[in-house]
Amino acid sequence: MGLVAVVVLVGLVLAAVWGLQRQLIYFPDASDVPPAGEVLPGARDVALHTSDGLALGAWYLPADAASDTGMAVLMAPGNGGNRAGRTGLARLLADRGFSVLVMDYRGYGGNPGSPSEEGLAADADAAVQALATLGHPLDRTIYFGESLGTGVVAALQQRHRPAGVVLRSPFTELADVGRHHYPWLPVRTLLRDRFPVLDPLAASDVPVAVVYGDRDGVVPTELSARVADGVGSLAERVVLWGADHNDAVMFGPRVADAVVRLAREVG
Repeated sequence: MGLVAVVVLVGLVLAAVWGLQRQLIYFPDASDVPPAGEVLPGARDVALHTSDGLALGAWYLPADAASDTGMAVLMAPGNGGNRAGRTGLARLLADRGFSVLVMDYRGYGGNPGSPSEEGLAADADAAVQALATLGHPLDRTIYFGESLGTGVVAALQQRHRPAGVVLRSPFTELADVGRHHYPWLPVRTLLRDRFPVLDPLAASDVPVAVVYGDRDGVVPTELSARVADGVGSLAERVVLWGADHNDAVMFGPRVADAVVRLAREVG
């Protein structure tokens, strides 16, 4: 009976993890955000229309006129918060001459829907379409992926080839992060949302810059290093010494400057 009880208990735990896993992956701030111009002077609200019928709110911030590079940055955020928490980096990029589309995924920032890997892919496709409508072709666009967003843009560059990709705190694939945090679970077997980063970019010739901290407590630093080692066309590796995953430096000028250097290389 003892063995049977253990087997039943393990089965119940695995079933619970299977059913609740997306609550362990996505941490949206679903609250409504203010109009773009209130928090990012000069920005405006735009709608992203997905292939499955959702209208998602996003912010578009044109480049500073005095330094306009003629290039755009599509910001694909991580798994937490919403676009209101990305205003500082958006402003830094605009001041450096980039027009910036700050997207929120489904379920984030007052948007309808619930996040999933397939859903976030559709959201990113809609963001590319919105940038095209705003006059930004793919060959003048850089994808910026943050944490979970690195998985979003790694897949996106396969469907819509950009000028370049910047990965901030990337992982090889989501299962590797899960195995680090939950070593007692068969993560690779259970995981529904995979978000591969290394494999899509190892097979790509799109120039890539990789930025990560060496004290990252969320995405192990060695996973980011493996991505930098393995991408097909590494333009730059930037290690921010002493930086954890969500430290201010990870959203600051050194990250924005990495985008500038990649843009100069591909432009």
